[in-house]
Amino acid sequence: MSRQNSEQADLESLDELSNRLGYVFSDQRLVELALRHRSHAQEHGGESNERLEFLGDAVLDLVVADATFRSYPDLAEGALTNVRKGVVSTESLARVASTLRLGDWLLLGKGEQSSGGSEKPALLADAFEAVLGAIYLDGGLRAAEDFVARHLGEAIEVEVAAPGQGDAKTVLQEFAVAVGYSAPVYEVEGSGPDHERTFDAVVTVNGTVAGRGRGRSKKAAEQAAARAALEERGNA
Repeated sequence: MSRQNSEQADLESLDELSNRLGYVFSDQRLVELALRHRSHAQEHGGESNERLEFLGDAVLDLVVADATFRSYPDLAEGALTNVRKGVVSTESLARVASTLRLGDWLLLGKGEQSSGGSEKPALLADAFEAVLGAIYLDGGLRAAEDFVARHLGEAIEVEVAAPGQGDAKTVLQEFAVAVGYSAPVYEVEGSGPDHERTFDAVVTVNGTVAGRGRGRSKKAAEQAAARAALEERGNA
């Protein structure tokens, strides 16, 4: 449900966006501003989302750093830095923004729209940060923390599993598709008490066990198994 050519927000459309975000704005003007690219502001007047993007960028750094610091006390400073960089990268934020379909709600100028601006990773990442900035102003730090945990929690786990090494599951999936194999299948088993639970994962590609991994969550274990499969493939 695109609103790229709309001068005023479609309330029903913004309700759908709120459902996707998992957050309902008290001041709906904030989310409208967060989705107004400078190309639209230049053509139609008014403020763009750049100030909200600036704020959201700072909030994002703080929230990700705080969550990682508290949840992973064994990570050294260098690893913490790499995790944060990976989670807040343009690629990572654009991936989440695409899943949320933020591009459908972006207000763009005619030139930016015609050149596919709603699908450009940089614009999507900027919009995600602007939306986070808007949530912070509307609901405070707790609301921002909840939003980040909901939409970037998996990205944090992926980076913690191997700081700076990216999403191994996606890479393995792309490899399987490229060579005509069936999609990777993961089997995960947990063990230990709830407060110290660990998970062991096995990934099968095209009917053959390709890698095994362990982690503090199911997703982390799957990432470790995928990474082991890729390393084995690289050594083959």
